Amino acid sequence: MYPTNPIEALRRQLDTLGESAKKGFVRLNTPCQVDSLMGWLSVQRVLPRIYWRARDEGAVEYAVLGVVNVFGSLASLQADLAALGDIGGEQPDFFGGMAFDPGTPGWAHFPACHFVLPRIELKRCQGEATLSLNLRFDDRCPSTEITQAHACLDALVAERPLSPPLPKAYQREDSPSQKEWTGWVDQVTHQEHLRHTPKVVLSRETCLTTSETPNPWALLSRWQAGAAGCFNFGIQLTPDEAFIGCPPERLYKREGKHLITEALAGTTHRARDVQQDAKLAAELLGDRKNTLENQCVYQQILSQLEPLSHHVHLGDSHIVKLRSVQHIRRLIKAELHRNVTDQQLLSALPPTPAVGGVPRESALAFIRQHERHQRGWYAGVFGRVSHASSDLAVTIRCAHIDSETIRLYAGAGIVAGSQPDEEWRELDSKIADIMSLLGMG
Repeated sequence: MYPTNPIEALRRQLDTLGESAKKGFVRLNTPCQVDSLMGWLSVQRVLPRIYWRARDEGAVEYAVLGVVNVFGSLASLQADLAALGDIGGEQPDFFGGMAFDPGTPGWAHFPACHFVLPRIELKRCQGEATLSLNLRFDDRCPSTEITQAHACLDALVAERPLSPPLPKAYQREDSPSQKEWTGWVDQVTHQEHLRHTPKVVLSRETCLTTSETPNPWALLSRWQAGAAGCFNFGIQLTPDEAFIGCPPERLYKREGKHLITEALAGTTHRARDVQQDAKLAAELLGDRKNTLENQCVYQQILSQLEPLSHHVHLGDSHIVKLRSVQHIRRLIKAELHRNVTDQQLLSALPPTPAVGGVPRESALAFIRQHERHQRGWYAGVFGRVSHASSDLAVTIRCAHIDSETIRLYAGAGIVAGSQPDEEWRELDSKIADIMSLLGMG
């Protein structure tokens, strides 16, 4: 049985909590009924608004609102994780992300690092939904914390159905142009450059300008429906700007000290004919250029994990089939040393060689020198972090949406043997899904 009014149920729990001395983290829960978490999220006025669902079958779906605490650095996030771990009891989930290259200028309203302990969580697991109210005591005045929690509950509104994103007329501009792209690829694949930098992941920003941008949550909902085997995320830090995506690539998943990550690199397109599709997959696995691209990725990940782990295992190459493309993937499993933290992992692993290059610093130097667009949170990190477990994605296959533009991003790993025209077509394949949702595919 669901309460007739879950918000009222949380208010009653909050009132009975009183102003007695509290310590640490408190979560109040009530069951509820919801058709679409994104439909609920899209009508709320409280900011930030965040959606997260990992790619695993049966993964928990989260829609969260507001802030109890916000963290602008990995050090401050880890300090809070450690403090709450020392207190014990129930532990919270933190949601957020990081830019691709925190040391360079990014998007105006997206800090280099931004994680939140949300005030409100709507969570669905195995068809059962729970609405939660989060509170944090310690050095805070209990009455102030309870007052702020009440104010957030008062601001919640009922779910409404999402309107389908209608096809619009868009003006398109690519940065770089195809001519500039060809010049970049020629520079990276020059023998002198390959000697010191065997891989650079170059990216393109496709800017679509329109008089009326679609509801980002309606667009993400439609995108999610055709993105099996992918993560789904969305974040709004301001009313008129959102970052959404359905990335296939995991940065890492940690359960205690057990970690899973992957080398996802090497790409070909999909074919409608089953036999032709299988032929393309076999050719991808046997292709020297794509195998080299994947090898550059897993070798760097292994070297990054070695000082943090006492056992690392590299799995076999296999094909991951997505809607428009297929990739080579190799899973990597590690047993972390006892004191390794998420701060250390998030400091060491991103930007991954699948979105940056090898060696990291010389690849980043080329990207900084040549790319005029700001990657911002594209090719960065997004996900969920907690004391017991964490799961984060690499933010590719994404869209940055504001009141006038939709900016789509795609990248290609450039190594020996890369051909500019083939890599340009790969960029189009990687944004094909969302272009079709926008009526341009």
